[in-house]
Amino acid sequence: MQVHTSEVARLYQTEFIRSARAVGVLWAVCTLCFAVIEVVILIQPSWVGTRQLHYRPGTPPPPAGTLGLFEVCLETGWPVPECRGSLRTLTPLPAFQSPAVLVCISLTMVWASVGCLCLFRFCNSATVYKICAWLQLTAGFCLALACVLFPDSWESAEMRALCGESVSSFSPGNCTVHWAYVLAMLGILDAAILATLAFVLGNRQDALLPDDAKDVTGLLLSP
Repeated sequence: MQVHTSEVARLYQTEFIRSARAVGVLWAVCTLCFAVIEVVILIQPSWVGTRQLHYRPGTPPPPAGTLGLFEVCLETGWPVPECRGSLRTLTPLPAFQSPAVLVCISLTMVWASVGCLCLFRFCNSATVYKICAWLQLTAGFCLALACVLFPDSWESAEMRALCGESVSSFSPGNCTVHWAYVLAMLGILDAAILATLAFVLGNRQDALLPDDAKDVTGLLLSP
């Protein structure tokens, strides 16, 4: 009976390890995808854009275009829009310097977590998961703060030139929120999910360690 119980426990642990590895691979792939999404969020000039408005015949139509952290693009040179800004030098628009810096910090944290994936061959898996979880939490917090500060900075010359004089903080005037800003808000949720999953995987890896290994790890981590 005791032998049968030990065999069941060993089989359960083997299946548990396989499942944890599969979930870990999925988490790593999603982390890499999130890092690519962060690059798109940073460089795309599609955080806000103009909407279709009815205007009187004989009057010049309002400008049409989009705006991001680094560029303002007007649909005057179709099919290639005319963009003003400094994306090549990564110089944000004056009104959006704080959101741009926060998104850059978030991007750095995410890519640092991607770089930490190489540590699985050299360090304890539980420690690597927890390091990545804290990096992803920091990335999500910075991205959330950027999403709050961005509409608070709408009272700027760039926004007024594109969206009209009715622009104010948290009121885009003749513009609407575009897909890059929505993607940034979804990135906050993605960072929270990835960080939570990393904490869970890290705690499960701790549970798989034998007692003597836990004692050694505790001695190494104790001050």
